[in-house]
Amino acid sequence: MAVAVGLCAGGNYFNQPLLDSIAGALSVSPATAAFTVTVAQVSYALGLLLLVPLGDLLDRRKLSVGLMLVAAAGQAISGVAPSFAALVVGTAVAGLFSVAAQVLVPFGSALAPPGRSGEIVGTLMSGLLIGILVARSLAGLLSDLGGWTTVYRVSAVAMTLVALALWRMLPADDAATRPRIGYGTALLSMAPLVARHPRLATRAALGACAFASVSTVFATMALLLSAPPFEYSDAQIGLVGLSGVAGAVVATLAGRLADRGLAQWATAGAIAVLLLSWPLFGLGAQAIVWFVLAFVTVDTGLQGIHVSNQNIVFALDPPARSRMNSVYMTCYFVGAAVGSAVGTSAWRHGGWTSVCIAGAALAGITLLVWLADLALVRRTRRSG
Repeated sequence: MAVAVGLCAGGNYFNQPLLDSIAGALSVSPATAAFTVTVAQVSYALGLLLLVPLGDLLDRRKLSVGLMLVAAAGQAISGVAPSFAALVVGTAVAGLFSVAAQVLVPFGSALAPPGRSGEIVGTLMSGLLIGILVARSLAGLLSDLGGWTTVYRVSAVAMTLVALALWRMLPADDAATRPRIGYGTALLSMAPLVARHPRLATRAALGACAFASVSTVFATMALLLSAPPFEYSDAQIGLVGLSGVAGAVVATLAGRLADRGLAQWATAGAIAVLLLSWPLFGLGAQAIVWFVLAFVTVDTGLQGIHVSNQNIVFALDPPARSRMNSVYMTCYFVGAAVGSAVGTSAWRHGGWTSVCIAGAALAGITLLVWLADLALVRRTRRSG
């Protein structure tokens, strides 16, 4: 399941180290090529909103495998794209249906033994993070070997094979545990879930702001590193992105802290790390050692926040895990899309310095949202 989650999520990040090559091959500007980053995140957010709630209604084994196979088709379209428009279509299809990852995460939580849900979620999220980081590096390496389309073709085959493996290995879902409601009712029930569980709203906002902060870098790092003084190739940019794998360790640690009732303080530490990363990114414009250190730091902070959030959200209403995850992850990736758009706009108007200022401002808003969540918990305890 961790491998499947990594493949699904990672496929949405292939384009990030390849923006310069995509721009050259398809005769568009680098800023236009960066639009595919936003397309991937917006389509993923739509899938989270429209497809992930089906996890509470349908057999999650069948659903996750079916979604993966369609996502693989999207990667195949990108792998043979003759034009930028075709690449946008492939990116949108792959992004929309790669939400199989977010069907598998609550499924894993439901399958976990008592007291180990946080650890299992942390393990799956480690797989997701490693998938994203390896995707960036693999995209760069395969681009140098066979062109920028190669990684999409390889991904299409790998996702198909892993989907078939999931079909053989996962247990069938227990129909007796699923609510007897229709699809429309399930979608409409998500707003009342937010009203009934105020922490779903604060934690979703927290995740959205944190991912928006980090996405300013994800959308523009290739533009910085492919230009002077670095002038890195696609492969080199991908290898720089691999440095964030340290965040995978933090994901597992955050899950274990959540199992011990320390998710709130794990979040606080992760936000402090997120804030620390931005001065380092400022220094990274001239020295790669600072950029790598900043990238490790920012991924570590983001994963600590994200895993803590998911463990809190899943515990709020276990029978509605998929819908709760849909609300949370939709907000999370809307934040990513906003961050990508903000980062791209900041790059156009003020270069890397503006990107860092925008990312730091969004990290500051993340801290304010956490303080609001902390105040909510304290009010709830006093009233209880």
